[in-house]
Order: sequence, then C-alpha cells, then structure tokens
Amino acid sequence: MKKLDKIVSKHLGKAGDGSIVKPYVTPDKADKSLLVPVPRVLNREEYNINEDDLPFVGFDTWNCYEVSFLLDNGFPVSGVVKIVYPSDSECIVESKSLKLYLNSFNMHKFGNNLTRGIVKAKQMIEDDLRDALECDVDVWFHYDDENELPAAPIKGHFVRLESLINQDDIKFTDYEEDPKILDHAPMLGFMPFQVTSSALRSNCRITNQPDWGDVYIHIEGEDCVTPESLMKYIVSMRKENHFHEEICECIFKRLRDILEDDTEILVACLYTRRGGIDINPIRATSQDLIDKIASTLVEADIPHRKTARQ
Repeated sequence: MKKLDKIVSKHLGKAGDGSIVKPYVTPDKADKSLLVPVPRVLNREEYNINEDDLPFVGFDTWNCYEVSFLLDNGFPVSGVVKIVYPSDSECIVESKSLKLYLNSFNMHKFGNNLTRGIVKAKQMIEDDLRDALECDVDVWFHYDDENELPAAPIKGHFVRLESLINQDDIKFTDYEEDPKILDHAPMLGFMPFQVTSSALRSNCRITNQPDWGDVYIHIEGEDCVTPESLMKYIVSMRKENHFHEEICECIFKRLRDILEDDTEILVACLYTRRGGIDINPIRATSQDLIDKIASTLVEADIPHRKTARQ
C-alpha cells in the first residue's frame, strides 16, 4: 500500500512529528492541478474485487457545502456543489485535494451575472473532474434550493438494526474487519431485509481521523445474515483505515460472498461531512435497485437532504 499512501498524502501534512509545515496559500484562480486521482484498483485488490468483472454497480455522491466564487463585479456567490460519478471509473478523487481545488474558486471571477457565473463555475468543475477521473461526471451548483427539498436520500422501510438485537447481551470484541463475523441465515419474517445503523465508524487512511456515518443495507432473496452478526460486523469497522468508498465496497463484497448469487443487495454509506464535504457511496447488484431505493441520492440536480447526523 506504499504506492497508495504516496498518492493520497500529496496535500496532507504530517502531524506530531515536530516539523514545521509551510502554510498553504490558496490560489486566486481555479487550479485543477490540485486534484489528486486515486486508482480504485489499489483499494479493491485487498477484497478480491475484480476490476474487469465488478460484482456491483454504483455511484459516489459528494456534497460540497463550502463552495464560493466571485462575479465580475466582486460579488461572492456561495452554494452547495453536488458531484456524482460512477463506481466503475478508473479513479476516485482524494477528498482533501477536492477541498483545496474548490477553495481555489474563492477569488476566481466567473461572469457578469449570477446565472452566467453559476453555469461557468459548474462547467469548469465538471470538465476538470472528468479530465482527472477519466469518466463522465455530473455536477450541479445548488444556489437557492429552500423550496426544492427532495424526499429522503434512501427510500423504503429501513428498520434500525439496533432495534432488532439485544445489544446488552452481545459482546463486541472485534474492531478490525473480518468476514468470518457474518453468520449466514435463511430469510425470515419480512422481506426485503432493510436495516440501517448509526454504528458505522471508520478512519481516514492517512490522518487516522474518524469518519462517522449511517449505513443502509437492503437484502432480498432466500438468503440473509443474522442481525446480531451484521451488527458486530459493522462495529468491526471501528479501527479500519480506509476511504469511504472502500468501506462501502467491502461491506457489499462480504455480503455478496456469503449470500446466494441471485440475492439482491444494496449498501449505501452516508458519511457525515468533514472539511465541508460529505461522501455517500452506494453499491448494488443492479441499477434498477438503485433507481428504486436511492434515485435522489445519485441525481446531481436534486439537492441533497441531509440525514439527521449529517
């Protein structure tokens, strides 16, 4: 993983080593050279995910809440930029590099009126990300969406996983991911099995800072996993150091490996914001399943309704 660590640490200073880090100066012009693409294959090898035959379809949705630029007369325009790109792209974008890139818009002048400025800024972000990630990228600049709040990003009757178990009677001792934690079980009670949990916590690969999120899991078929083992498995992410996208793919792949081939699976991880950006990866066995459960999550032109934790 040394190659991956070298790539993603381009903009990350070292903490606690006694060195003096030169202050970063935000440029006055949008600078796409700040973007750092990270090849997905470097993460997927660890979970035996075949790049040429992905076991899922999906998207990565990024909501960027601290984006601003200037009009030609110096007036600042601020909004929320929603970015959506597919999980089969060759790369992801490293989150701090995206933050620094968007910060470089702060003093850039984009037009002589609001409409033109938003269109130009949106198009530049879209073009720059498309070049960096080598895939189609949907971008939308949400300026005034107070009257356009959509339904929740995840649809369906998702039950709190915590309510299906007696957590006081379970010993949680595993805080590093292990697929052996999951116990196979026949589908009982209700179908589909739709659960959500706020127990998801993982850590940044480079800084070790905690990443908090809500995980949503949909399983439909004759196969399932026990609620107790699923809860223990989610908790086991607590000391893992991985990207948000990687955590989502790991959970999906472990479920895919233990369940029957015709089982429908969807996993979405809605992480809380850090550095003004929240990342919401979703992986599923089919596009139809995403359309049914999370259509608003993956449409860039629909403003994101944050979860309670976000």
